[in-house]
Amino acid sequence: MPGTEVRTWRLASGSAEPSPSALWFPNRASAHPKMAWRQLLLACCLSAAVLLTTLQEGAGASVGTQQEAGQDVREDVEQKIFMQESDASNFLKRRGKRSPKSQDEVNAENRQKLRANELRREYYEEQRNEFENFVEEQNDEQEERSREAIEQWRQWHYDGLHPSYLYNRHHI
Repeated sequence: MPGTEVRTWRLASGSAEPSPSALWFPNRASAHPKMAWRQLLLACCLSAAVLLTTLQEGAGASVGTQQEAGQDVREDVEQKIFMQESDASNFLKRRGKRSPKSQDEVNAENRQKLRANELRREYYEEQRNEFENFVEEQNDEQEERSREAIEQWRQWHYDGLHPSYLYNRHHI
């Protein structure tokens, strides 16, 4: 058909079909140096991973470390099983959940409750005092502003003929 063209793209190598290296690196006809660099990097990473896994297995397989680790575990187990004599006697003296509390336990709990109540009371008292001081300061500032406004009003409206209002009161 006239007016329709089929365009074929020619690559640097001269072929119409692009090679895989030309698809990855379109600016170069062959990309062997970069591909070799990537392959070298990949090979180094894989060899390092294999080396690390074999070293970890080798360290775990050595006889000396397993014997020392076994002794450490045995000592930990002994410490968990056996306890000091004083701790053992206290453990046996401990009361059950349903048994009544001793007077010492009751007294200790009451002291804790009284201390908590005292701290709470002091906190709220301090908060109340701070708020009262704040309100008092606000009221003082408001009174000062209103006193100044009244004084300015009197000075503005004073005609100079009569004494000011405060001194013009008739005492009975």
